[in-house]
Amino acid sequence: MAPTSRLSKRKDAKPWPKMSSTFWAVVLLTSLLIIYCAQLAAGTCEIVTFDKDSLPRRTIARQTARCACKKGQIAGTTRARPACVDARIVRTKQWCEMIPCLEDEGCDLLVNKSGWTCTQPGGRVKTTTVS
Repeated sequence: MAPTSRLSKRKDAKPWPKMSSTFWAVVLLTSLLIIYCAQLAAGTCEIVTFDKDSLPRRTIARQTARCACKKGQIAGTTRARPACVDARIVRTKQWCEMIPCLEDEGCDLLVNKSGWTCTQPGGRVKTTTVS
């Protein structure tokens, strides 16, 4: 009895196209490169969304960041940019310890520890609440 392949028994089956091993190596390397490039490096963040609403005398901005933090770190804010910070800061709500304000601004905790304010030398105040 002559050996037959399983595909030959099915009438609707089509054999795989014959491609060189170089072709399949390029396909594999390309897919791995795409997957690798979509990953953030450990300890870095990127802004995913940024919405800004301007009202009379005040502006409300909402920002969402994606972070790849190292062990013991969590997404936070440093120098008004998303960053990985020590998780203890977030647990204890000591927001000013992560240095969220710019260099020339002063940081103060809100009374209920729900966020912080950054006060500029001219008196302008930026309030940030954590949700």
